[in-house]
Amino acid sequence: DTLWDLAIAEVEKRENPDDDDVKPGEVWGKSVLFMGNKNGGKTTIILRCLEREESPKPTLALEYTFGRRARRHNAPKDVAHFWELGGGTSLVELIRVPITSHNIRSFAVVLVLDLSKPDELWTTMESLLQVTRNHVNKILTKLEKTNPEVAAEIKQRMWNDLQRDHPDYALVDPFPIPLVIIGSKYDIFHEFDSEMRKIISKTLRFVSHYYGASLVFTSKSEALLLKARALINHLAFGYDKSKSVSVDPSKPLFIPAGLDSMSQIGPPPASDSDLGKMRANTPLELWKKVFEKTFPPKSFCALQDTKDPAQDIQYAEYEVDVMRAQKNQELEQYKRNASKSWKEMDFDSD
Repeated sequence: DTLWDLAIAEVEKRENPDDDDVKPGEVWGKSVLFMGNKNGGKTTIILRCLEREESPKPTLALEYTFGRRARRHNAPKDVAHFWELGGGTSLVELIRVPITSHNIRSFAVVLVLDLSKPDELWTTMESLLQVTRNHVNKILTKLEKTNPEVAAEIKQRMWNDLQRDHPDYALVDPFPIPLVIIGSKYDIFHEFDSEMRKIISKTLRFVSHYYGASLVFTSKSEALLLKARALINHLAFGYDKSKSVSVDPSKPLFIPAGLDSMSQIGPPPASDSDLGKMRANTPLELWKKVFEKTFPPKSFCALQDTKDPAQDIQYAEYEVDVMRAQKNQELEQYKRNASKSWKEMDFDSD
């Protein structure tokens, strides 16, 4: 365990000494990692879930906050740990920091996709989910050797939202930990051509169902934010999950995990002749090809954030910045002197 994990465990033990569900030394509470498009609205969603009246600031790397809620009157308050990955896909390796073998049983992921940027949608989604899944699978592989009961519990929980008698039971590949996909900026998306909206909506429905995830479209609208908040509160605080469903492509989608089906979603939005020409090894790959034919993706490199976090004004520190500027000047002078001395050196040519 890291010092951070031990500190959290100690605080929870002191604040909730009478909670029967907490085992000695175990962190009590849920953890949720928010990731997705840069400037996609992750911070705004977190602040709304925590009912904080703050102006969102850009997230540069990995930020942490927490929320506390009591599920009933006079009950100890549950604690939810909120992590936010900034920089879109450029800092995806940082997911190793919050997701550990210590908290994997109580961890969930919220993927926020900017609906107003369909050319970034699939690349962002694929990159973030792939790295996260690989990391979680490595943790599960280690747990199978050190704590097989916990590993088996997590793997079984993957299928909780999809009953064995569901017609798609053999066609999906659930994400190893709970996942919610949020389509943000619905207000801009709603102005798109109806055919474009249909393709994006059907694709996200398929991806969410394939991964056993919940799907919700949201914007700055209070009513839509409340729907997203309901799904997140289920992950973070164990609130009852909503059973309402909205699959009308002309309206914001709201589909809790396990309440959709391949038959309702339908085939990929392409003609039979186009589908026949596409070679794909999995249904997910086929949907990717269809989606990217309509919305050619930006290259992965184009999605990388090249901005230097040290130059961001929100972290300005006058004395530190002055000293850094001085050291940068000294470094440049050293480079010039070193270059000059190398040029002046006389090498023997044998």
